[in-house]
Order: sequence, then structure tokens, then C-alpha cells
Amino acid sequence: MTVTVLGLGEMGSALAAAFLAGGQRTTVWNRTAGKADGLVAEGAVSAGSVPEAVAASDLVVVNVKGNDAVRAILASAGSLDGRAVVNLTDGTSGEARDVAAWVAERGGSYVHGQIMTIAPAIGHADSVVFYGGDEAAYGRHREVLSLLGGRGTYLGDDPGTPALFGLAVNDTMWGTLNGFLHASALLASEGVEVKRFLEHAGASLSGLLAYLPSLAGEVDRGEYAVPFGALKHHLPAVADLVRESRDRGIDDEFPSYTLRMVRAVVEDGHGDDSYSRLVERFRSSPAS
Repeated sequence: MTVTVLGLGEMGSALAAAFLAGGQRTTVWNRTAGKADGLVAEGAVSAGSVPEAVAASDLVVVNVKGNDAVRAILASAGSLDGRAVVNLTDGTSGEARDVAAWVAERGGSYVHGQIMTIAPAIGHADSVVFYGGDEAAYGRHREVLSLLGGRGTYLGDDPGTPALFGLAVNDTMWGTLNGFLHASALLASEGVEVKRFLEHAGASLSGLLAYLPSLAGEVDRGEYAVPFGALKHHLPAVADLVRESRDRGIDDEFPSYTLRMVRAVVEDGHGDDSYSRLVERFRSSPAS
């Protein structure tokens, strides 16, 4: 199998290296040609132009900054007839669908991929990549793409789904990290080592992850009433967190946002519902 990689930034270079390590004949192209030198030393072929790079392989992998750049680069190739384009560029689900339609108009088949790891972990057995789009194209190149991460998953024929999954993971990650770092600031204000806190609170924090499937089921069903753990019982504790933050001179914007949401939902008559009821608040929140 031959594969072409367009874009040799930190991630693109890691992708090309993984293909080479897996024994694939790999052609590379980058706007700044010198970035290919290390890969050429490992056996890659450096193409002098995008048309040359695309012509070299049936599988064309793109990883650049933004989907406007994806279009501009592929447009310079001319026809994409017979080429499977796997776009591993970050962006929104709508952008992925637009690029898919654009590639199809030029005769190519399209798969969108969302990488869920940092560049040094590319090729690792536990690295996750979400894929979606042309099922036949993904099937033909699945074995080669598996070189990028052992936990590659095809999510269906909608090329926008991988981007949406990736954004959902990041959304969860940033909310969790922000909460943890806010808590760390509170602890540090008392001179408490955060590692010591984790030694004693680790089980409670692990329990939060174990709670997510239950929360997901409530959201999927749209059923929020629960016999225990109702929102009205969260309200005083969130208010306490805001007051504790202010007392210690810690920025209280993060917990105050939570307090406003919980208070509004309780005042709307949903105090006996699960915390999952807040999903409706997010769905209806006006744009800022």
C-alpha cells in the first residue's frame, strides 16, 4: 500500500513516521520542503508539489491547520479521481461535511478522522482515532490507518460525527480540568498539597466517572426524576463553594456559573430532578 501525507507539522510528521514504521511506502509534502528531511532519511519520498504527492498514492492523508487550508492544498492537486482522502484536520462537524462534499465533487472519496492523542502517542496501541464518512474507502484502508492508533473506530457514514465526538471529549476534559484546577487553588490557599488531597479523595473522584453512564442514560431518555441526589440537594453545596472561593480570594466565576444554572433550574420547578436536568438548560441557553 502507498500513502501520501500532506502537511508535516508536529502531528503530520508523526503520522508519516507511523506509516513508515509500519512498512508503508510513504510520500510526503509540506509547504516548507525542509521539514521532510528527517522523514526522507527514514525512507519517505519527498514530493516537489501537491499534484505529484497526490498522484503517488491511492490514500491521501491531510493534517494541516484548518479546513480552509485543506481545500486550498487539495485544490492545487486538480482531480482527486480514485483517491481516498482521509482528513485528520481539526475543525467543526459542519466543516467536515462541507469538505466531504467538496472532495466528492472532485472525484475523490472522503473519510474524516479525529485524532484523540498527542503526536508522541501516534501509533500506540491505546491511541484513539474516530473515523466517519465513506465506508468503502475506510474499509479499503483500515489496516493502514490502524498504524496510527490501535483504537481506531469507524462511527458511520456521516463525516461530521468524528469531529463532534472529538469536541465532546474535549468539552468534558476542559470542564473536568477547570474544576480540578479551581479546587487545587482552594487547597493551595490553605497550604494543602494537591497530591495529598488526591490520596484521600481519589475514590470519590473515580466514582464521578463511574456515574457518567447513568447520567448519559437519563439524557438519552429525557427522564430526569430520581429518588435521591436531586438538584435541590446540590444547591446549598454549590453556594458554599462560591462563598468559600470568595472568602479565600479565589476566582469564583467557575462555581458561580454552576450556581446560577442550578438555582434557575430549581426555581423552574425541577428541584427533584437529577443533575442531568441541566442538559436542558444548556440546550436552551441563549448565545452570549
